[in-house]
Amino acid sequence: MFKGSIPALITPFKNGEVDWPAFENLIEWQIEQGSHGLVPCGTTGESPTLSHDEHMAIVRKCVDVVKQRIPVIAGAGSNSTAEAIELTRAAKEAGADSALSVVPYYNKPTQEGMLAHFSAIADVGLPVVLYNIPGRCVVDMSDETIAELAKLPHIVGVKDATGDLSRPAKLAELVDDTFCQLSGNDDSVGEFMEQGGDGIITVVGNIAPRMNADMIEAFQNGDLETFKDLRDKLAPLGNDLFCESNPAPVKYAGQVLGLCRDEVRLPLVPASEAARAKIDASMAYAGLSAISKASAA
Repeated sequence: MFKGSIPALITPFKNGEVDWPAFENLIEWQIEQGSHGLVPCGTTGESPTLSHDEHMAIVRKCVDVVKQRIPVIAGAGSNSTAEAIELTRAAKEAGADSALSVVPYYNKPTQEGMLAHFSAIADVGLPVVLYNIPGRCVVDMSDETIAELAKLPHIVGVKDATGDLSRPAKLAELVDDTFCQLSGNDDSVGEFMEQGGDGIITVVGNIAPRMNADMIEAFQNGDLETFKDLRDKLAPLGNDLFCESNPAPVKYAGQVLGLCRDEVRLPLVPASEAARAKIDASMAYAGLSAISKASAA
C-alpha cells in the first residue's frame, strides 16, 4: 500500500512553539523533492513532548498542505490504548491516509496484549501501519502476531525498526502481497529491501529527500549502480544523524540547510559540538548545501 522514501518529519519549533511557516515550507519542499509520503508526529517529530492539541493540529496542517499529492501516515501511537484510539480517530477526521501506531512502550504488553491493543485501534476504520521498535519499547512484536493482525482489513503494513534483516523475508511468507514492509533504519535500508521490503520511513529523508527518493526508486527499478552510488553517499548520514538522541542531530542539519531552527524540547537538548562536527562532515560527503528557498528565520 505504501512504498518508497517516506520521511518521518521533524516538527520545527521557534521560541517553544510550533513554527508553522517552517513546517509548511518543509512539506512543500519534501513534495517538490520527490518524497513518496510523509509521517507527521512520529518520534522524529517529537510526539512525546507535543500536547494533544499540537499533535492534532500538526496532522491537520500536514494533510491540508499536502492536498492528497502524496500519502500522509499520521503518527498516532501511545502506550494507552484509549489515547491511541483518540489520536487515530483525529487522524481519520483530518483526512490522513493512514496511522502509524507503535507497540506500547514501558508497560510491556504480551503478544496477546498487542493483538488486543492493535485490534481495538483497527476498529477506528483508518488504515494502520504497525511500528515495531524494541529498542524504545523493550518488547518485540513477533512475526506471528504481525501476521495475525494483518488479517484485519485495516492493518496494512509494518515499520520494522528491529534491525533484524532476516525478518522481512520471513514475514513475507506469512502475509499477502498487499501488506507493506517499511524499514525504520536508514543505515540498512538496502539490505532490508533486498529481503523484500517496500521502502523506508526515514530520518535522512528530512534533509536529503531527493537523494533518498532516487536511491529507493533506483533499487525498485533495478538500477543497482545508481542505488549503490546514492547509498554510499548517504551512508555516513545514516549513522551520524543518530550519534545523539533523534531528532537533535537532524534538526541541526535542518538548520544548516535553512529548513528550521535546531530547537528541541526538553528532555532533549540541541546537538553537541562533537555531534555537529560529525554531521557537517557527513553532509559535505553527501554534497548537501544550504537551500535558498527555505528559511529558519
